[in-house]
Amino acid sequence: MKKKTKLLVVDDEDIVRESLRDWLRSVGYKVLTANCGEDALRIIRQKKVKIMIADLIMPGMNGIELMKQARTIVPTISTVIITAHGTIQTAITAIREGAYDYIEKPFCPEKVELLIRNLVEHHNLVEENITLRRKIEDRYSFEGIIAKSPKMIKIFELIKTVAPTSATVLITGESGTGKEVIARAIHHQSQRHNKPFIVTSCAALPETLLESELFGYEKGSFTGAVERRKGKFEAADKGTLFLDEIGEIDANTQVHLLRALEEKKITRVGGNEEIVVDVRIIAATNTNLRAMTEDGRFREDLYYRLNVVTIDMPPLRNRREDILPLAEHFLKKYAEENNRRVKSFSAEVVEFMLNYHWRGNVRELENMIERGVILSKDEGITMAELPQELARQAPVKERTLESLEKDQILKVLEETDGNIAQTAKILGIHRMTLYNKLKKYSIDVNKIGA
Repeated sequence: MKKKTKLLVVDDEDIVRESLRDWLRSVGYKVLTANCGEDALRIIRQKKVKIMIADLIMPGMNGIELMKQARTIVPTISTVIITAHGTIQTAITAIREGAYDYIEKPFCPEKVELLIRNLVEHHNLVEENITLRRKIEDRYSFEGIIAKSPKMIKIFELIKTVAPTSATVLITGESGTGKEVIARAIHHQSQRHNKPFIVTSCAALPETLLESELFGYEKGSFTGAVERRKGKFEAADKGTLFLDEIGEIDANTQVHLLRALEEKKITRVGGNEEIVVDVRIIAATNTNLRAMTEDGRFREDLYYRLNVVTIDMPPLRNRREDILPLAEHFLKKYAEENNRRVKSFSAEVVEFMLNYHWRGNVRELENMIERGVILSKDEGITMAELPQELARQAPVKERTLESLEKDQILKVLEETDGNIAQTAKILGIHRMTLYNKLKKYSIDVNKIGA
């Protein structure tokens, strides 16, 4: 591997530069050289060098400044600083600024070779981790949404289809399933992605304020209206307006919202001027709007205007394949945010996460892991770091292995709508093995989803 490794040696002293070049070439590295920072940056741009050995003190640009500028060209470049000033402060400065290590003049070639060998191994490991992380993200992530379950993959495909259009979208699902994340994904995939994405929670404002929040108001239109104010519709012009908990809006606001959708015009509270707006509406609800129309609490004509395309977010308990990828994502996120070295979950926590009901869905999972990261005393989250009310709900192992296996097969069959090939793939077994188990447990695939 090291014969394929390209190094750049930067030093204004010919004897130092050439001796390092000759020695490193003799042990199998491909070596480029430069006698100043400007030449080094030119070589880095052209050759995409990933490992550099640079003198600290050079005319013009010093080694630390060169290292900083090199990172703007190749962010993953690794640098060793050469210094004749072998003080502790020099080493601290170089490493604090991002150097891998430093070496002192005069230096022993064998020590330099050992340092470079370790650096190459370190750099290769970093690149492998980056590549692996990208593969994982490509497999499990879409617009920041972590998922691999068949139900979520179908939603990803629906987002790709509907996002480029101007269709109104209604996102349904329990609280905490990630409806706003889906709305943002639609916006980011749309032609409006470089325009505003405005969020309004219809449940967070009283009826008297929601209308003025959405449509704006004129000065003097009500007590406290001391100046004209634009509403969310005008703020979202040419972009997307996300109306969360749309089922909470009152009857009067429903009328004005319907007009805005049909005519693409609004009127501020207390005003007469009609204002043309170009806004895409994405609405979300955790209530059954259809049932609300039947008992008169929600306008049927508005419901049909909102329900052009529906995305139904499944609860986390119905897409358990997503639990561990999500958990790993949140673990990494909160470990980095809190500067903690928490890297894993105990086997008991993994079992708990896979079997827990998750009434609060993804939001509850995220909150639990954030707490675990903060409270963990070592590099792993154990049951001791879980909230007591959750820990008490840890499953008791009383069921037989066969009953657990049957339940798992049934769950995956339901998630794949009875697709044998897909179910076998998710379970990690051959299709013939799955057929045998279906026969063993008297599972009729034709009745799945019926």
